[in-house]
Amino acid sequence: MATDIVMPRLSDSMEEGTVLRWLKSPGDEVSVGEELVEIETDKANMVYEAPGAGTLVEIVAQEGDTLPIGEVIARVGEAGEKPSEPAVRAAAGAGAEREAPSSATAEPPSAAPEAPARAAPEAPPEAPPREDGRAKASPLARRIAKENGLQLAAIAGSGPGGRIVKADVERALAAGPAEVAPGAPAATLPPAAPVEPTPGAGERPETAKGAVSQEDLTKLQQTVARRMAESKATAPHFYLSVEVDMSRAVAARARIKAAAADGDVVPSFNDMVVKACAIALREHPRANGAYRDGRLELYSRVNVGVAVAAQDALVVPTVFDADQKGLRQIASETRALAQRVRDATVTPPELSGGTFTVSNLGMFGISSFAAVINPPQAGILAVGAIVEQPVVRDGEITTAHLMALNLACDHRILYGAEGARFLDRIRHLLEEPLGLAL
Repeated sequence: MATDIVMPRLSDSMEEGTVLRWLKSPGDEVSVGEELVEIETDKANMVYEAPGAGTLVEIVAQEGDTLPIGEVIARVGEAGEKPSEPAVRAAAGAGAEREAPSSATAEPPSAAPEAPARAAPEAPPEAPPREDGRAKASPLARRIAKENGLQLAAIAGSGPGGRIVKADVERALAAGPAEVAPGAPAATLPPAAPVEPTPGAGERPETAKGAVSQEDLTKLQQTVARRMAESKATAPHFYLSVEVDMSRAVAARARIKAAAADGDVVPSFNDMVVKACAIALREHPRANGAYRDGRLELYSRVNVGVAVAAQDALVVPTVFDADQKGLRQIASETRALAQRVRDATVTPPELSGGTFTVSNLGMFGISSFAAVINPPQAGILAVGAIVEQPVVRDGEITTAHLMALNLACDHRILYGAEGARFLDRIRHLLEEPLGLAL
C-alpha cells in the first residue's frame, strides 16, 4: 500500500511551498533521510528528505506547482513496487503537457499524416511560460533583468517548468541585443504586441502619475508584509528610548582591533549590542518571552535575531544561546549568517527560534528609529548610529560617542517599568563594556 508524502512545514511561518526540483523519479528506490525534492518556502529553498523507505511510485505535484501544507506531493510504495504507467508518463511529459494548449487533442497512433500540401508550417517554440501575465522568473533573475533593461519575455528559461533563473539572464546579457530567445515577442508576436503590455506586467499607459509598473512580491516579501501588518494590528506597541554613551565601547573596540592578528574577527558595535541584549534577556525573562493565545510563554534559551537587509526584504537569522557565547563567537556567527542571507543560502532552521530581535540602521547614518515587533516576540531593539557630540560633564563641555536605542514593547507581556529596567540594563552593559566579557 502506497504512503502519501505531503507538503512539509519547513519553517514556523510556512503556509505553502513550491516544488522546484524532484531529485528522484517514479520507480526509484528511496531510503529514510535521502534527498527527495527541493522546495521553495517563504524563507528559503530547502531540500526535503524522504520520511520513509520504499519505491517512489507516483509524483503528484509537478515542478513549479505550489501547494498548501499537508497536500499530497508524492506517493511511496513497497520496495520493488512498480509505478503505474500513467505516473511514469506524467513524470516524463509533465513539462510538455504544461506547455501544450488546453484545447489540443492527441491523434490516434494509427492516424495517417496530413498530406504535404495541407501540412501547417512548423510553429516556433513558445515564449517562456507566464504566471498571471508575467514571465515565470526567480526574484533575482527579475531584478537583474530590470536593472539591465532586458525584457523577460525575450529570454528562454532553463529552470523548473521553464522558469527563468539568474544564469539565463546572465547568458542573455553576454549574448548581446542581437540574441533573442526562440518564441520571444520580437520574433513571434505581431508588430503591435510589444506596445500592448499584458495587464499586471511591465509598464502601463501614462497616467496623471506617469508610467505605471507593477511588481509581484516574492514569498518572503509576502510573509514579511503579512507578519508586520499582523504585528501592528494585534500587538499594542509602546516605545522606550535611551541615549547610550559608547565612548568606552569605542575605545575598547579600538584596542581589540589593534591587538587582533590578520584574519581575526573583530566584534562590531552591533555584536556588542547583541551580547548586551542576551545578558539582559537572561536577567529579565519577560523580555525573552511572548504573548500567545491569552497566555505568556517564557523561554529557557536566549536566541537573539539579527535583522539583515536581503534583496528587497528583511531577513532575521538567529544567534542561538547568545547569552552563553563570547563576543568573538557572536561576531563570527553574525557575519556568516549575514553572508548566507545575501547569498540566499540561509536555511529555515537558521531563521527560526528567535526570542528577541535587534535591528540596526546606524550603518546608514540613521540616528534613531522605531521598529515593528517580530511576532510573537515581546520586543525589538532599534539601534541608531554612533555620533560624537558635545556633552556636559562635571560642569565642563567635552565630547562623547552617543548612540540612540529604541525599545518597542508588546504591552500584553512587557509593561513599562519592566521594559525600562530591561533597557537600562542594556545601556549599563554598553557603557561599561567589561561586563560583556564576563
